[in-house]
Amino acid sequence: MRLHDQLRENIGIAFDALRTSKLRSALTILGVVIGVATVMSMAAIVRGIQRQIVRTIEIAGPTTFYVVKVYSQTPLNPDALPKWVRIRPDLSKREADRIAQLPEVSYGAIWAQVFARLEYKGQRSQPIQVFGADDRFTEIQGGDLAAGRWFTRGELLSGAPVAVVQENAARRLFGRENPVGKIMRIGGRPVEVIGLYVPPENIFAPQGAETGAIVPYLMLDQQFTIDKTSSQYIAVKPRDGVTVEQAQEAVTVVMRELRHLRPADKNTFDMITQDQILDIFEKLTGAFFLVMLVLSSVALMVGGIGVMAIMMVSVTDRTREIGVRKALGATRGDIMLQFLIEAATLTGIGGVIGIALGLGMGGLVTQLMNVDAAPPASLTAVAVTVSISIGVIFGLLPARRASRLDPVEALRYE
Repeated sequence: MRLHDQLRENIGIAFDALRTSKLRSALTILGVVIGVATVMSMAAIVRGIQRQIVRTIEIAGPTTFYVVKVYSQTPLNPDALPKWVRIRPDLSKREADRIAQLPEVSYGAIWAQVFARLEYKGQRSQPIQVFGADDRFTEIQGGDLAAGRWFTRGELLSGAPVAVVQENAARRLFGRENPVGKIMRIGGRPVEVIGLYVPPENIFAPQGAETGAIVPYLMLDQQFTIDKTSSQYIAVKPRDGVTVEQAQEAVTVVMRELRHLRPADKNTFDMITQDQILDIFEKLTGAFFLVMLVLSSVALMVGGIGVMAIMMVSVTDRTREIGVRKALGATRGDIMLQFLIEAATLTGIGGVIGIALGLGMGGLVTQLMNVDAAPPASLTAVAVTVSISIGVIFGLLPARRASRLDPVEALRYE
């Protein structure tokens, strides 16, 4: 009971001291606010991006995997490829067609992508992603056909100049005019718009990297220059009841047969699973998180030093008050507790304000990025705990100094 009364009394004294020095307290709190707000806003952004990546992968299905010419976690310069990459053959439609015939596979097709401008009657878009794919595009990428139709078998086999255009891109180019049936240009090539595509709302795509149009793969291959090292792949979906490992094994066997590889020869292709894609993004966001923590730690450290400096000044200004309290029976522990609570209160208030500000900033940024932001609830508790701990740690020296003041000397202090 005595400890409870002491805490209540010291908290009251701490708040009285804060009210007395409003400007000084506000400046001290500001450093903590900046540090905590940085942590919370960046956590909200990173968390939102991670959620969108996971949802995007869920659209394609956790079993979908991709056959690629080369898989490298470090970017490759297309103008200076290493020899081991150059000697690998490009993926072909023949290989994709053979994979699609496997009893373990429900879908297999070769895809590619380029960046090109969409044009119609003088209106031009920025360079935007154009896919060369087929009529089962939404099975892998998600989304829906809003109007018109997908490609016919004849159009796919001949590489006909037709396109399904992303709805927002079409609206920017055509305005109120119905695009279906009109002739537009993609990268300067005339195509007929046969349908409008609506991408899934939960897909994460930075500005300019969203899907602008889908054309038959053969049209893209015949009329555009494709980076066949990094922008061409075979999308594969196993049949129901077939594991990813079983499907990959079957694909590996047929690819080696088609490429006439001997048992001792290494594979001249790679495969990427959804887990590997997710792992790459987690590494990227993990590095982003680490940088964020380092930067915010510096801000919190500056705030902590500010707390210590202010508390040192406060001890000097209130020397006589400390002497009076000691003369009335306050122990060294009481005085130390008073100043520790005062420091913890400063940083605790800063932590709460920083959390609110950080969540607001994170929410605004992620709304502009069109991602769902919500940092883990545990991080909020951690942020408050850390901010209060900073107050206790950096307030320890001033509190110790205050508790060691000689009461007689303190009462004489002017």
